[in-house]
Amino acid sequence: MEPLPHLPPLFESNLRSLPKIHQGKVRDIYAIDDQHMLIVTTDRLSAFDVILPDPIPDKGAVLNRISSFWFARTASIVPNHLAALRLEEVIADPEERRLLAGRSMIVRRLRALPVEAVVRGYLIGSGYRDYQAHGAVCGIALPPGLALADRLPEPIFTPASKAPAGQHDENVDFETIAAAVGRETAAEIRRTALAIYAFAAEHARARRIIIADTKFEFGLDSAGRLTLIDEVLTPDSSRFWPMDSYRPGISPPSFDKQYVRDYLESLHWDKKPPAPRLPAEVIERTSANYRRALELLTA
Repeated sequence: MEPLPHLPPLFESNLRSLPKIHQGKVRDIYAIDDQHMLIVTTDRLSAFDVILPDPIPDKGAVLNRISSFWFARTASIVPNHLAALRLEEVIADPEERRLLAGRSMIVRRLRALPVEAVVRGYLIGSGYRDYQAHGAVCGIALPPGLALADRLPEPIFTPASKAPAGQHDENVDFETIAAAVGRETAAEIRRTALAIYAFAAEHARARRIIIADTKFEFGLDSAGRLTLIDEVLTPDSSRFWPMDSYRPGISPPSFDKQYVRDYLESLHWDKKPPAPRLPAEVIERTSANYRRALELLTA
């Protein structure tokens, strides 16, 4: 595996050569033409749907590389939004190319579907809270007596609705998604998400990593084909647990941003903007967690 490029932390990109059309929690999106966009993965980090004020060094490059790794390996399961254009064909300014190298990708414009396609193999986070309250997650009944972080009898599709910026996504049942995108499309999303998770979980287990849960996003191309978009199986969209320290009943250590969430939970913060600053040691350990996930998953 090639080493990560030596890039200074990037909190926000501001390209002169392309118009910015959207800024998300982590990604800045620029228009190239009617068919293509440039996605820049910054070093911003969000927790509890709030963007934190401190960038995490190497985070954008790690997310970009992990997504590229999985896009290539899941192409036989579902097409993805990557385009054939090279950065040199889009960005003439060498300084802008240097800024973007390693943390950007050129993608096709698609119609994004308003669904967070969440797959859970283990009971943690909002899924565990729903289970405690209802004995079910997103309307799927689960066996009684499951503990925090228990492995589920089989992976389950537990979608969430896409909330407007600044609001929380909401766990919903399959019927809600079917009403939003159509039953046939909803069934294809569920089938595809479970297939990707099964493939990735097997790959990760061979490397002593548990993928506890993950989320995917999909769009439709001009022919109406389901297409994988955004990011895929990164530490921002997944929980990665080292297998050697996994124990049911506790929240396992992880190679994702759970470490930051746990730190923020220890503060008297109402989880509304503005978010608190992160200590230097939290920033460095988080950056190290992201780099370790890349090393273990893609080596």
